[in-house]
Amino acid sequence: MHAVLLSLWNEPRPPDPPARVPRDWVLVGVLVPVALLEGFLRPDLPDRFVAVTLSLVLVPTLLWRRTHPLRMLLIVFAATTLAPLLTGGVPSEAYSLVYLLILVYALARWGSGREIAIGLAAMITALGLSTAFGRTQPSDVVGSLAVMSAATTLGIALRYRARARSRELDQVKLLERAQLARDLHDTVAHHVSAMAIRAQAGLATSASRPDAATDALKLIEEEAARALAEMNSMVRVLRQNQPPELAPGRGVADLAELATQGSAVPAVKVNLPGDLGELPPSVGAALYRLAQESVTNARRHGRHVELIEVSVSADEDCVRLSVTDDGSPPAAPRPGYGIIGMIERAELLGGTCQAGPGPETGWTVTAVLPRAGRRS
Repeated sequence: MHAVLLSLWNEPRPPDPPARVPRDWVLVGVLVPVALLEGFLRPDLPDRFVAVTLSLVLVPTLLWRRTHPLRMLLIVFAATTLAPLLTGGVPSEAYSLVYLLILVYALARWGSGREIAIGLAAMITALGLSTAFGRTQPSDVVGSLAVMSAATTLGIALRYRARARSRELDQVKLLERAQLARDLHDTVAHHVSAMAIRAQAGLATSASRPDAATDALKLIEEEAARALAEMNSMVRVLRQNQPPELAPGRGVADLAELATQGSAVPAVKVNLPGDLGELPPSVGAALYRLAQESVTNARRHGRHVELIEVSVSADEDCVRLSVTDDGSPPAAPRPGYGIIGMIERAELLGGTCQAGPGPETGWTVTAVLPRAGRRS
């Protein structure tokens, strides 16, 4: 039990909380006139001036609720607790103050473990003081605790849901990096193996060659064997002890196979230019993987898709991939883990990848990769 409490106390804040977004200003812009209208139109509001002033003064705390959740909550509860004591009135019963529950939610969503504990203690203390001075009835305390508990529970639930999704995204990116490392290994291992074979052949015929050539061939053989051993060792870990393949990986030349893989419907049309020239193996493998994933997504998730077009174009600096289909656009598109992996692969090579509904129909994936591979 002690370990659990200590873990909760040491819980860090969620990373990179958004400071302010446009909807925060919209929220403030709506709450200010709502508080004023309540003050003018509600005849049974006690201590009208104090209640409206309190509502207006505390509205700006919403702008800092993510970056300073505990501080904003303490300001609010200090103000709502001390104001009736200082003015001799009753606690504010303004309906507009319900927005303060957003601060309770924000503390559970964005605060650290110790901030949440301090905030909860402050809220309970404020309710206790209000009850002790007769400002709040015991029945109202039960209702207040229930509402604050609901807001806190919601914040914690969304907090851990966001953490779980973040972990899933990290796992997808890690798997994509491993796949890219495997592609790079397959290509490099193939060429290094050829280098070693040529060096061995050179040694076999070196009797009629100068000694310098023999020494050079020995260095080539040793360096090739060392590089191949290190590469095998690295990829053995990435592949969870699966034996590495020494055949070259997929590339641009293999894109035409996408038209014949899988079912005949929807059909796949591949358009390749004739002037691609030599592309680095990493770029060719990335183009193939991006196109393959895009075609697979269109076949699995596309609606009424009859034709998928894969097009590649290139200039002196970049290679561009476009995959489109003629299906119906999804009602509520949301990037899946496959698309996230595609974006990660493109970014690892210094490029970009975008996916979304097409201008007229279907779904479109576009990727732009540097022709020379990763730029420093």
